[in-house]
Amino acid sequence: MTERARPNDLAISVLIADDHSIIRDGVASILRSQEGFTIVGEAGNGAEAVDLWRIHRPRITMMDLSMPVMNGVRAIEIIRGEDPKALIIILTTYDGEADIYKGISAGAKGYLLKDVSRTELVHCLRRVDRGETYIPASIVERLATHVSTEALTAREVEVLALVAEGVNNRDIAAKLFIGEGTVKSHIKSILGKLDATSRTEAVAIAGRRGLLPR
Repeated sequence: MTERARPNDLAISVLIADDHSIIRDGVASILRSQEGFTIVGEAGNGAEAVDLWRIHRPRITMMDLSMPVMNGVRAIEIIRGEDPKALIIILTTYDGEADIYKGISAGAKGYLLKDVSRTELVHCLRRVDRGETYIPASIVERLATHVSTEALTAREVEVLALVAEGVNNRDIAAKLFIGEGTVKSHIKSILGKLDATSRTEAVAIAGRRGLLPR
């Protein structure tokens, strides 16, 4: 069944925040080709997104996660802090569990990847406009995996990041000013938390889930 668009005089106002102009232009072009949408602003970074949101108070803000000056999660936190009813949809290339969790925890009502189809993009905006949350099933599965996994400590993330760089236990200990035995204990804990059988598998799992620093 085709979704009913809003009348033009009640169009859904949209702010698009992404540091790549080609993405902003593409999303804007899609929405302008549909009935019931109007683009009120385009931001190239998180700080600009917050400023434009304050000026235009759009019905929906589409927010990338990785942007200069201020990232998307922080921008969402500021906007939602000023208006808990603000509607924000994340449109990003990041599909790691940690990225999804951070975005949803900050208050986003939708989460889409940038390879989303035109139809799903429009469908998501209209669902969120009605007060619903829109998260594709594949994203929900990744989020559930993150929530069900025991969190790595900050130190364990540091250790695993060095493991990912190919640093051996002795050099990890020297870099972090801890004992080599402590490094081994951290790695054992990491393997258990990630349900991994080797250092290589732990790095692969952590990378897939967005747990390692970029």
